[in-house]
Amino acid sequence: MTSQSQGIHQLLQAEKRAKDKLEEAKKRKAKRLRQAKEEAMAEIDQYRMQRDQEFRQKHAKIMGSQSNISEEIEVQTLEKIKELNGSYNKSMESVINQLLSIVCDVKPEIHANYRIAN
Repeated sequence: MTSQSQGIHQLLQAEKRAKDKLEEAKKRKAKRLRQAKEEAMAEIDQYRMQRDQEFRQKHAKIMGSQSNISEEIEVQTLEKIKELNGSYNKSMESVINQLLSIVCDVKPEIHANYRIAN
């Protein structure tokens, strides 16, 4: 009977050691999962910062070129306005004289479709 109780006692101890090893393995697994999650979050943050920096550089480049384009358009517009004002001032008097001569110098004529009724 002592050998049976020793066998049972050994089985209980083996079961306890197995249970302890299993719990220790679960703890190591949970610790490793937390560590992997932290590493993944750090990697994600680093990637996000890198992409954000690239985006800001591209955005600055594009916005910079847009401001240059708007400045060029503004310069071209001012040049065109000066050109049109010069053309206006140059031909204003002759156009007014032509309009006045057309309105004031009336030459009465019989219309081509007019028929004299007998």
